[in-house]
Amino acid sequence: MTLQPTISAVTDRVIERSRSSRTRYLDLIARERDSGVDRPNLSCGNLAHGFAASGEDKPVIRDGKAMNIGIVTAYNDMLSAHQPYGRYPDQMKIWAREAGITAQVAGGVPAMCDGVTQGQRGMELSLFSRDTIALSTAVALSHGMFEGAALLGICDKIVPGLLIGALRFGHLPTILVPAGPMPSGLANKEKQRVRQLYAEGKVGRAELLEAESASYHGAGTCTFYGTANSNQMMMEVMGLHIPGAAFVNPGTKLRQELTRKAVHRLAEIGWDGGDYRPLGQCVDEKAIVNAAVGLLATGGSTNHVIHLPAIARAAGILIDWDDIDRLSAAVPLIARVYPNGSGDVNHFQAAGGMAYTISTLLDGGLLHRDLMTVSTGDLTEYAREPMLDGDALAWADAPANSLDETMLRSYDAPFLPDGGMRLVTGNLGRATFKTSAVDPARWTIEAAVRIFEDQDQVAAAFKAGELDRDVVVVVRFQGPRANGMPELHKLTPLLGVLQDKGFKVALVTDGRMSGASGKVPAAIHVTPEAMGGGPLSRLRDGDVVRLDAVAGCLEVRLAPIVFEGRAPAAPPIAGSGTGRELFGFMRVGANDAEQGASAMLAGADL
Repeated sequence: MTLQPTISAVTDRVIERSRSSRTRYLDLIARERDSGVDRPNLSCGNLAHGFAASGEDKPVIRDGKAMNIGIVTAYNDMLSAHQPYGRYPDQMKIWAREAGITAQVAGGVPAMCDGVTQGQRGMELSLFSRDTIALSTAVALSHGMFEGAALLGICDKIVPGLLIGALRFGHLPTILVPAGPMPSGLANKEKQRVRQLYAEGKVGRAELLEAESASYHGAGTCTFYGTANSNQMMMEVMGLHIPGAAFVNPGTKLRQELTRKAVHRLAEIGWDGGDYRPLGQCVDEKAIVNAAVGLLATGGSTNHVIHLPAIARAAGILIDWDDIDRLSAAVPLIARVYPNGSGDVNHFQAAGGMAYTISTLLDGGLLHRDLMTVSTGDLTEYAREPMLDGDALAWADAPANSLDETMLRSYDAPFLPDGGMRLVTGNLGRATFKTSAVDPARWTIEAAVRIFEDQDQVAAAFKAGELDRDVVVVVRFQGPRANGMPELHKLTPLLGVLQDKGFKVALVTDGRMSGASGKVPAAIHVTPEAMGGGPLSRLRDGDVVRLDAVAGCLEVRLAPIVFEGRAPAAPPIAGSGTGRELFGFMRVGANDAEQGASAMLAGADL
């Protein structure tokens, strides 16, 4: 089918805007391929250090005639999604030998768990952990020992960080290797019910912990459709996985064979063969637009309106929130995965998963088919699902129809006609409103505001009954330059309780909400942020704010001369402890959320 006109127009807009920066990027990776640091250019001393402890692979690495894969791993055994990676490097070295090549662990990157740090001080490090991961990836690949890379990571900031770092080595063929979601546990609606009861004081901590433990219960990615699983979806529609690798459970034979195939495929797409597929050419403007389309079509995480521009900039590509807003108006919502529906990613996989999703979006002209993927062909390869034929890996065509239309539908019979991620603008700035998770009756609210400067203040006011009214809760000084832009997911149960009591409630913040944000209307990532005198810093308790997703409006109902004449509120003192002070330089140097909220990218003029 012909590409849908809005998809085509937005892609053309991104290509034109990126023409100069993309040319510079492609020139960079061409130079790195031709004259950068690689094994033939290393001195004997350099090279000897590089293979000194490589055991049985030492003769092959020393000879220099076979590809050597650099494994960059985000393994730790505290993070359930990444615990399975512990055994991967040893297995991958064996599979590399099967293909006549070698593999070494190039380096490790940090992998923090937002589930553990949610609502805690450590969440102020969360967003900047992405840039730390990107820097760590660059350090790992800087040794010049590798002709390809395998990136082992899944969760929130980890995949974007790995990808940003690896894109600066875009001459290397690179495959992202997931480990899969944990099996389903406690039903998500029951977990949500217990959380709200706890917020109301109707159950205790023991009951809450029991519910949480039954939900997050084993190895693998958390099963709700938040940032981690949105990462996996994006890697599929960008063609950076082995097809169908996203949502296969860990510890299965199929998962093992998909990882084995990733290693073998890297051997086939190296620069000495006839199918050279460098990462920097795979991640082009069409791939970035595909990622945005996939995000919108599946109701994915709002965190990616920050991460996707950052990933794009690392490849010389400029995409902004206007582009995403235009795409959202044209892309139908075809998936309902918790928190936008009742089932989790395992149910999504059973309903047809990424194979059916890509198949129907291609049929509707909503995805670019003609990508350079890491597989053998274009994106058509990803409209197939992996399976085992005996012990051998094989693929079958996606089902002709969704196997569960309460969870997954075709492009021409969607849940909603648009992707449900709206840009709202006005005299308070620019922000994102995820409408796909919110009842349309709640898309517009106008009410007096109550101003807060951290989540704990909101919780205290809630417990005191001070928010039992129609209210727009404003939590400011939560942007990247203020405190590192923590997620405010802790507020969802509280505001949900108020909404269930019949009050009209909304959240406005320059912080992030979460990939797991749900039913409460929220204008998040407000840009410019309050720090530095942004409009939110001039709001006062009692001001009337209108948030209207239908009209795309975010404004305070005050005359310009009154509002703009106010002095900005003084920012709170930056927190210390839990390592927060070490990230001060990242806060000071960060660009705004629409550009990726990154001091690293700003400092590199990307």
